[in-house]
Formats: sequence, C-alpha cells, structure tokens
Amino acid sequence: MNFSIGSFSFLSNKKSNSPNPLKLMHTDPDAVPQLYERLRYVFSAVPAYQPIVIVCVGTDRSTGDALGPLVGSSLFKSSDIPVYGTLDEPVHAVNLTERLELIQQEHRNPFIVAVDACLGQLSSVGCIQAGEGPVKPGAGVNKELPPVGDYHVTGIVNVGGFMEYFVLQNTRLSLVVNMADVIAESVRLAAEERLTALKTSVSRE
Repeated sequence: MNFSIGSFSFLSNKKSNSPNPLKLMHTDPDAVPQLYERLRYVFSAVPAYQPIVIVCVGTDRSTGDALGPLVGSSLFKSSDIPVYGTLDEPVHAVNLTERLELIQQEHRNPFIVAVDACLGQLSSVGCIQAGEGPVKPGAGVNKELPPVGDYHVTGIVNVGGFMEYFVLQNTRLSLVVNMADVIAESVRLAAEERLTALKTSVSRE
C-alpha cells in the first residue's frame, strides 16, 4: 500500500500555485510565525471532510532521531489534532508500516503531515524545512521504509555523509529540543486555526 499519496487537490491540481519549500533557521525570531503561516496556508486548502493527521517519526533511543517524538508528545498534550509518534509510543522503523495501516483504518482519507529528523550540510544544521510530498524515513541510515506524508516538516539535526547512525546518536539534545519546540508550536497554532474555522463553518450552516 502506498501511504504517501492522498487525494489532496492542493497538491495534485494546484501545484503551479503552491508555495516553494520553506527553509528557515530555528533560532530565527520569526521562525514560529513563518512556519505557522505556511502550515496555515496548507491546512486551509485541505477539504473540511479530510482529517489532518500528524505522524512524528523517530525514536527516543537516539538523541538526533528524537525530534519527531518530542514534537508528537508536545502536540499530544497541547492540541486536539490526531498525532501518532510520541516519546511514550514512538513511530519508528520496527512499527512504521503497522502504524500507517492503523492510520488508514482509523481516519478516512487522511491528509498526513510527517515530522522527522534528517542530516544535512554543516551550514544547514539547525534549519527546519517544510514542503510538499513525503519523507523517506531511514534513508540516512540505509533502511528501506515506506514514504510518509502528503506534506512534511523536517529538522536538520546534524551533519550527514559519514557514519550517520553514530552522528544521530551524538547529536546535542539542546538543539533537538529547541527545534521541536518551534515545530510543535507552529503546528499547534495552525491546527487550532483550522479547527476554529471548521467550527465556524458548521455553526453557519
């Protein structure tokens, strides 16, 4: 089963009008407003009948790979948006396929936003990226896993290209936590605005 492709018209029919991928440093004073505005735009284009589900990929057994579960735990506590992948119940290489099947069973035609850590160039460490299409979990450590998401938010937590597994293990927790805070707050704000808009629409009918 292909879990990464949905029926989202914003992605399939309006590609030429969609914004370019976003890349910003998590320490930018406007990081949360910029990421929130991008997610708000994306969420507003999702039909009301299509649920938005956040899938945070990673594991708490690796500092660098804990970005997703940190975001998931924060959202689970502060938002009503469906979230899979927390520190207590991570979505990782072992259970990824099973969790994606569960999501498809529990949510009708979900629009999935994937959150994951990644490795990149030294100059990009600390950057958060957001764009159309799925993430490919495990690619940095040579694991074959199914792609995840109609849209993705990733954080570049360390330098790639050499001994990726050990690089992830030795990533600074401070960096990962700070990046997770920016992502979680941005998603929370965008999700709350969508929920408010849906409630207003229903009350007017």
